[in-house]
Amino acid sequence: MEKRTFGNTDLTCSAIGFGTWALGLTQYGKIDIDEAVRAIDMAIDHGITLFDTAEAYGPYTSEELLARGLGKRRADIVLVTKVGFVYDNDPAIRGNAAIVRGDASAAHVIERTEGCLERLNTDYVDLMLIHWPDLVTPHEETIGALEDLKAAGKIRHYGVSNYDVGMMTECQKHGSLTANQIGYNLFDRRVERAVLPYCLEQGIGFMAYGSLGFGLLSGGLKPDTEFEENDWRRRGMAFGLPLFERENFLKELRVTERLKEVAGTYDKSVAQLALAWVLSHPAVTVGLVGMRDERELEENIAAADWRLTDADRAEIDRIFVDEDVSTHAGSRQITDITKGLESHAD
Repeated sequence: MEKRTFGNTDLTCSAIGFGTWALGLTQYGKIDIDEAVRAIDMAIDHGITLFDTAEAYGPYTSEELLARGLGKRRADIVLVTKVGFVYDNDPAIRGNAAIVRGDASAAHVIERTEGCLERLNTDYVDLMLIHWPDLVTPHEETIGALEDLKAAGKIRHYGVSNYDVGMMTECQKHGSLTANQIGYNLFDRRVERAVLPYCLEQGIGFMAYGSLGFGLLSGGLKPDTEFEENDWRRRGMAFGLPLFERENFLKELRVTERLKEVAGTYDKSVAQLALAWVLSHPAVTVGLVGMRDERELEENIAAADWRLTDADRAEIDRIFVDEDVSTHAGSRQITDITKGLESHAD
């Protein structure tokens, strides 16, 4: 497995990261919990060293299940989690706490970090991220709290998630970001115009979530796919984009079918093509992907060493043009971010 370094830091990890949003169990339909937990141990055996979770996944459930899967292998991996949300109920009541808003105040960040450490059964987190922009708390206060946690040995590095360039610029005035984590895939290229170039210039690592288009690029969705009641995709919106609204969904599936043909010429899957495409951007440190079982694990790993040619990339873009499907290549704005929170708030 290829190893990559986060920007100008000494933090190194596998190019593919294990994403655990589905382990939250409340927003991504049904999964086999035992099989998913076993996949964590198998992933380490296959060279995956970065595992990404968050307090909000559940809330709490993903962190707890990840700790169970890691067991005594915690020291073998780079552990990433996130804080920064306020809920409308006690998150300890599983499935009964909806996100209300972001909160990156110093007191909140420090208090919630302690909870993460307890649930993850660890003394420190390798990379702590602020999950969502707090448009009220000054960035200086947030970074100050993260610096305090770092000085106390509770976290090794810190960063942000879903922050635009203006927000990162303000954060950099008061500290040094190790990473930004934002959605990036063939159907959502908003970060290419400003965020990715900024991360390269500033030596900030970039973590791409949704590398498989939240299932659109997995090859498993069909025109008659019906999302379960607790599946956030059922609402049609994906972080400010109407990717799962009916007309768009059908057009995107046609693109995926044609991408399968491109991947097939290399005896690869469309999921492997999508992941290889994300990893090919020079600013990307790690592509995050969920892995529910050994088959998905092995498929994802096989994408890490695939290098797309310029001709491949041109053909991929040609398919989007032919099918009249947007790549959403404009800049990601604060309005996109706040819309994203609205679409994932319950």
